Amino acid sequence: MKPQTLSTFLIAIAAITSCAPNASKDPATEEQTAPEPEGPGIELSATIRRNLGVTFAEVEVRRVANTTRIPGTFEFTPLARREYRLPLAGHVELMVNENEPVEAGQPLFRFRSPTWPQLLHEIILGEQEMAHAEVQIQVDEAKLEEARSNLSTARSRILALAELDLPQAELAADAATIEASLPRLEAQLKLARIGLDNARRTRQHALHRAATAAGLSETELLAPVNGPDGTPIPGYAAIDWIEVHADRSGIVESLDLTDGTFAQAPARVLTTVDPEALRLRAMALQADLPQLSGLTEATIVPPRSPGIALQAGLPASLQLSLEAHPAERTLVVLAKPLAHATWVHNGVSAFLEVVTGEDSGKALAIPTSAIVRDGLEHVFFRRDPSDPNRVLRMVADMGVSDGRWTVLHSGVQRGDEVVLAGAYELNLAASGRDNSSAGGHVHADGTTHADH
Repeated sequence: MKPQTLSTFLIAIAAITSCAPNASKDPATEEQTAPEPEGPGIELSATIRRNLGVTFAEVEVRRVANTTRIPGTFEFTPLARREYRLPLAGHVELMVNENEPVEAGQPLFRFRSPTWPQLLHEIILGEQEMAHAEVQIQVDEAKLEEARSNLSTARSRILALAELDLPQAELAADAATIEASLPRLEAQLKLARIGLDNARRTRQHALHRAATAAGLSETELLAPVNGPDGTPIPGYAAIDWIEVHADRSGIVESLDLTDGTFAQAPARVLTTVDPEALRLRAMALQADLPQLSGLTEATIVPPRSPGIALQAGLPASLQLSLEAHPAERTLVVLAKPLAHATWVHNGVSAFLEVVTGEDSGKALAIPTSAIVRDGLEHVFFRRDPSDPNRVLRMVADMGVSDGRWTVLHSGVQRGDEVVLAGAYELNLAASGRDNSSAGGHVHADGTTHADH
């Protein structure tokens, strides 16, 4: 074989060997061989990046092939809302406004009810009955003690007369009468004690109703306060307007009554909600049920929006709901975020990323939005590691994609950055310049010129 022919043959074998895929290398752990960029690159100063709105995203190691993305919407959890209703019919005065944050213990509204004096009257009646029963018990105890004392005296006199052998018939008759009256007196005392117990229960019931209506404890209702004349009176006697306070912090979601209106109990006055008590309701395909079963961890990612970072994902706990739709062949999946972010609100759409399968399939990936189409090619712009003010136009050697991230088989390595926002403008600039020139630059207005 001629030396020239042998050299050509060896070069061809080397080229084929270098192009053959190496199955033993993991693109996520081995640095990829970056192909030569198309063109000398584009110079991007800080001013140009700011004027064009150019942003960069770092190349990440992701399991794109094993990631399932499910669309969903944030909603409040069943325990996020708290209703405040009117315990008694009356005039209502609101003390908060809609969408206003409230803290635990803060007054929300107050009301004046014509039923409130009736509750106080029942308490007073109960106390009067208690006082009457206590006095009656004292009287009955005194009568019983007197009868027992008289009986003891009569019996002593009967014994004394018997020793003297004197008549004692009349005295014995009186003793028998006194002894016969003892069961009646004991029954009267027992009845008085029952009356006292009933009076206490009546007062306790009225006090409990009043405490529930006022939102106070029974001890607070009975605590003495100074009356109009300075004398101490029970706390419930000084209450005219009843205030309702927040049980927990939150935001006023709705006001259901007009300020100053008269409403019947138990009308709903307002509703508060905990803005952080949210969950994501996602609709997965029933065909994905085998893959989702047994999984408890997921990530909630926002849709592509200006001002929200691409990596702004939240870890979440995953739970398969009991709700399914047979006609649509979907299954409800619930995810509760384990952290809170400013972009998380009720009704906001997001995606649930669930990694299924074994811990394999890792690959270098870039955001799909960083790849733009140029004719029959897909290209992206990689930041020059040696010059941060320069980007290189690369043909995308794409692999699998989940719609948000796309795997690249070559052209990038760990630590690289690619253009995220502004890739379309840079592609127009790169396509419009003279490819035969040795270099070029981009003006601040986005136009490109060859070096001169």
